[in-house]
Amino acid sequence: MHFIQPDSTRQSVEGSEGMTLMETAREAGIPGILAECGGGAICSTCHVHIAPEWIEKVGTAPEMEQMLLELAPGKDESSRLSCQIVLTPELDGLTVTVPEEQSDY
Repeated sequence: MHFIQPDSTRQSVEGSEGMTLMETAREAGIPGILAECGGGAICSTCHVHIAPEWIEKVGTAPEMEQMLLELAPGKDESSRLSCQIVLTPELDGLTVTVPEEQSDY
């Protein structure tokens, strides 16, 4: 997995199949992934932007996730909650951008 920070710094980490992107980020100490609810999909503090070339493989956010993303600063069409992205072999090399600021919700 590749995480691009707001200052364009790129951090690459290994993920395990079945883990979420958020769990991988927290385990690796990726700054900006607050994940205050621990992956319960009740906040938007693990918001990321999916790189355009990965959007189709990752998929779009379901309705409940879209509602939570409304609280996320900088939300756009590439926004997802990293706690809702389960790692699969098809996502090997996934690239996401961490927003400049995360929501407090």
